[in-house]
Amino acid sequence: MKYDKDGRPIIDISLKKLTPKQKKMIKGIVLGVIALVFVIILGSTCWYTVNDKQNAVVTTFGKVTSIQTEPGMHLKLPFGIQKARPVDVNVFQKISIGYTTSDTGENISVANESKMITGDFNIVNIDFYIEYKITNPEKYLYASQNPEDIIKNLIQSQVRTVVSSYAVDDVLTVKKAEIQTVAKEMITTELEKYDVGLSLVDVKIQDAEAPTAEVIAAFKSVETAKQGKETALNEAKAYENANIPSAQAEADKLLQNAEYLKQRRINEAKEQIAMFNAIYSMYEMNPSITKQRMYYEALEKILPNIELYISTDGDGITKLLPLNK
Repeated sequence: MKYDKDGRPIIDISLKKLTPKQKKMIKGIVLGVIALVFVIILGSTCWYTVNDKQNAVVTTFGKVTSIQTEPGMHLKLPFGIQKARPVDVNVFQKISIGYTTSDTGENISVANESKMITGDFNIVNIDFYIEYKITNPEKYLYASQNPEDIIKNLIQSQVRTVVSSYAVDDVLTVKKAEIQTVAKEMITTELEKYDVGLSLVDVKIQDAEAPTAEVIAAFKSVETAKQGKETALNEAKAYENANIPSAQAEADKLLQNAEYLKQRRINEAKEQIAMFNAIYSMYEMNPSITKQRMYYEALEKILPNIELYISTDGDGITKLLPLNK
């Protein structure tokens, strides 16, 4: 037995001193290790998985040959002959224009993105939140080098175009929803021309404000005044709704009373006409008696407190007697 300078035994493993049986054993072990490594490599390169939110673009020698849409485990040719690249197609992606979100969830303004010029040459700070999704994984991977940069630049361009066509008051107050709709339509149209496998889902204005505190305060005052106007209009409408029924009821009452008085006058007139006709018919039968009776009745009405005496002497002078007796 040989020893080194530290006193440790030196073991000679030279193959020349091995027996044929030992050499055969070592050769079998080496071949087994090589076979195991081959199996591992083969097993790790001949399958891939796809989840329910993904599609997989499969290439053979670098050329796209299929797109796997079914979730689960799938086979492919090993050793890099076929490659599968999973793409998230059922996931909403987001792009923020005018701000970024920190790791703590705080929004940080990006001035060169948020500052825009309105149609009346005022400056506003406006932030947009964009949602999009991948609709064609093949074009997303191979139609452009960086589709996210393309869509972000396109969105910034179209958003600035839309904002520049509105007055600052409209951008900061009442036209936000309209701006979102117009921007979405324009971005969708342009994105279809680029054909990079992406489609727009939604465009939202996160925030819009003037660039200085003084202007912000002025716009807040305007907004407060508009809210006060709306409140007054709502109160007036409520007062109108509360009082119209009673006023309508009073009007109906007056109309019904007027109709009643009208009908009563008509009935009275008819009654007087009937009475007159009756008297007139009696008058036609005996004009002198009726005329005399009407004369006496008229005297009773004209002179109610005077005693009248009537004499029928033949001296031609009519004398009046007490009628009340």
